[in-house]
Amino acid sequence: MTNEKTTHSVLMGYFLWIFGFIGAHRFYYGRQITGTIWFCTLGLFLIGWIVDLFLIPSMNRDADFRFIEGPVDYNVAWLLLTFLGVFGIHRMYYGRWITGLVYLLTLGLFGVGIIYDFWTLNSQISLINHAAGRQAGVY
Repeated sequence: MTNEKTTHSVLMGYFLWIFGFIGAHRFYYGRQITGTIWFCTLGLFLIGWIVDLFLIPSMNRDADFRFIEGPVDYNVAWLLLTFLGVFGIHRMYYGRWITGLVYLLTLGLFGVGIIYDFWTLNSQISLINHAAGRQAGVY
């Protein structure tokens, strides 16, 4: 067993893959452009969605390398965004209470905010985790 730090989970990737025809798993692993393509084409007409069944382990390794581990859990944030994003619960989870309340009152800024968060959630969490690590003297 290795002592590697992980930010993303293969299990979560496969769970989101079930909804992958809308690109959820691709956004989760930080692949925004192909996530958007999957969203607009129903998983590249379901062919790309099926191929991704085999690509998830490599996408997971790449995400673990790219993103910073810390107090905010990527898996929890992605579940909250995917299923409760219009209510802003994911933003409240990682400490952005004001924008979380704005999302709650505007249904995710009328959907545009949700798209923004699908594109930037991993980066937002990495910044928060990096700042927490700096305060703790890790970085």
